Amino acid sequence: MAISAPVRAMDDAAIEDAAGIIRGGGLVAFATETVYGLGGDATNGEAVARIFAAKARPSFNPLISHIADLAQLPAIAKMDARAEKLSETFWPGPLTMVLNKSADCPIADLTTAGLDSVAVRIPGRARARQFLAACGVPVAAPSANASGAVSPTLAQHVAASLPGPDGGGPQLILDDGPCDVGLESTVIDLTTDTVALLRPGGISKEDIERIIGPVVIAGSDDHAPKSPGMLSRHYAPRARLRMNAQTAEAGETYVGFGQTGADAAMNLSPAGDLTEAAANLFQMLHALDEGGAEAIAVAPIPDTGLGLAINDRLRRAVRS
Repeated sequence: MAISAPVRAMDDAAIEDAAGIIRGGGLVAFATETVYGLGGDATNGEAVARIFAAKARPSFNPLISHIADLAQLPAIAKMDARAEKLSETFWPGPLTMVLNKSADCPIADLTTAGLDSVAVRIPGRARARQFLAACGVPVAAPSANASGAVSPTLAQHVAASLPGPDGGGPQLILDDGPCDVGLESTVIDLTTDTVALLRPGGISKEDIERIIGPVVIAGSDDHAPKSPGMLSRHYAPRARLRMNAQTAEAGETYVGFGQTGADAAMNLSPAGDLTEAAANLFQMLHALDEGGAEAIAVAPIPDTGLGLAINDRLRRAVRS
């Protein structure tokens, strides 16, 4: 593993330096009350692609966008009466709400995995909110550990689990001591009339029900809505999709990669850069849907690094 990122106490100077890294498209690991998060600009698809690459995450699942205060929320998502009650009670704190996107939501498609919903949280720790405010953009931040590893509750855990900047990991780790909760945030889906618990966490189902009434556990009930924000549902284009295509067949719109299909209607990355391709994936699929494409052929993508996740998502989009 490459040398780990420098660890600095999460003071004013370190926060300002870290915010500059985020604004520049880099990654920063930072403390929250739940676990340490691996943060990148949620509006920058390439920064988000770097998060997946650093974690060696197996597929492009939606990420939580962290904000400093409620004033940032209207630009990102729509709140209803239930969300307002929950935010008054549990924010700042370990609750993530999956909400319908606002009309001009700036969150990158890769952050939301191409869905029309966005997962949002305001962390409980004051230093975390100070960092987010200094960034000036929503920060996508899954736990700051290699995919499948134990979630980090100390800065040392991050340093031991993730590569340093030379290996694609965070450029800086902000140390604010042990996490208070030590468990990921509770995630609930508020995009339908039925409220669904997508992930148990720092706030109990019973506490939520005391505020807004019944909550179902996603996947445990025939009437529970599929998760629009985490694992159950994934964005796929309406068009038929074919992978590993060297050329387009009749009726297909061709999406190239590198020099394969250099003259295609779209190219995930003319330079053959997997980070750029990951950042463009959902955006281009949406554009083809909106343009009325009936069939899509995608050039071969290397099955290494982020290519594994790109191919995983393309396979999920293939229709028989």
